[in-house]
Amino acid sequence: MRYWLFKSEPSTWSWDDQVAKGAAGEEWDGVRNYQARNMMREMSVGDRGFFYHSQSEKALVGIVEVIAEAHPDSTTDDQRWECVDIKAVAPLPRPVTLDEIKADDRLADMALVRNPRLSVQPVTEAEWRILCEKAGFSG
Repeated sequence: MRYWLFKSEPSTWSWDDQVAKGAAGEEWDGVRNYQARNMMREMSVGDRGFFYHSQSEKALVGIVEVIAEAHPDSTTDDQRWECVDIKAVAPLPRPVTLDEIKADDRLADMALVRNPRLSVQPVTEAEWRILCEKAGFSG
């Protein structure tokens, strides 16, 4: 299993929106960055990810799971763009803010710290464990 981070502006697509989709999940569509698209191509069903609210919150708020591997993005006819489908697994007991992440030296090399603009990012297993601990998530 690999780990990822999915960033969204809550005003566009929030954790509550993701939860409302239930087990059917939703496409992580609209990504128009080659690096993020290529990461989605690496994802497998069962991979886990953090759901991150950008903009004003700037915090990890939930756990998601990849439920469909990369396929054409239904929001465009341009064949270059692909996306995965994800479903909500659980809210984090305690959100973890970007400031908290930046303050932890163990997370200094995390993609979110080094390249915060990227909407889909890899998370190492060590980073995953640290962040789950900070959030009080044991699942």
